Amino acid sequence: MRIPAHSVCTAIRDDIVAGVHERGSRLTEELLARRYGVSRVPVREALRTLEAEGFVVTRRHAGACVAEPSEQEAADLLEMRTLLEPLGAFRAAQRRSEAHLKVLRGLVRLGQERARRGNSEDLRSLGGWFHETLAQASGSHALTSTLTQLRHKITWMYTVETPANPVESWTEHGAIVDAVARGDGERARAITALHTERSTASHRLRFPGPTERANGVRTSQHPVNMSGLRH
Repeated sequence: MRIPAHSVCTAIRDDIVAGVHERGSRLTEELLARRYGVSRVPVREALRTLEAEGFVVTRRHAGACVAEPSEQEAADLLEMRTLLEPLGAFRAAQRRSEAHLKVLRGLVRLGQERARRGNSEDLRSLGGWFHETLAQASGSHALTSTLTQLRHKITWMYTVETPANPVESWTEHGAIVDAVARGDGERARAITALHTERSTASHRLRFPGPTERANGVRTSQHPVNMSGLRH
């Protein structure tokens, strides 16, 4: 069986975001191949991709290591998101399909229901799905992939406090969808800009915790997804 490099890349990235691979820790091909049950070839390809994305750096005499972004780099990511998410909403109002609208409306209904119940864990997942779908509705692969990378990195670098008023937050989601459905790009952009600005205020920078093992790796909770792969 040959595991695609993108599956290995996803698994390593997820583990970096989750803190399984500590910041600054070495990422050796041999250990990663053993951990994810693959050969070293897809691991090598995955590390190249992750280096291009900014999750991995190559250091002299150490090889591939988990990156250690500065506070300024982390702040830049939030600023980029505040610029790009409103653009995505504007494009979505011009290019969205009925399928996108159906999914967005369904997520808003669920989000508003969970917000009234105060289920914060569900709200985090639903919020992520909402913004991912909104980006996809923009019809721009480049914009969607950039926003996806931003979300991964922001999740890695920040903790997010539960909104003081989650019902209000999901009311804003609903207003964004209404504007997108009407094809009102400027309205969708304006509401998304306000929503993103409010969300940014709830982000708190993470700091690396103590290394639990000498090599900085905890037990992985993100195995490579083997389903659908051919022998």
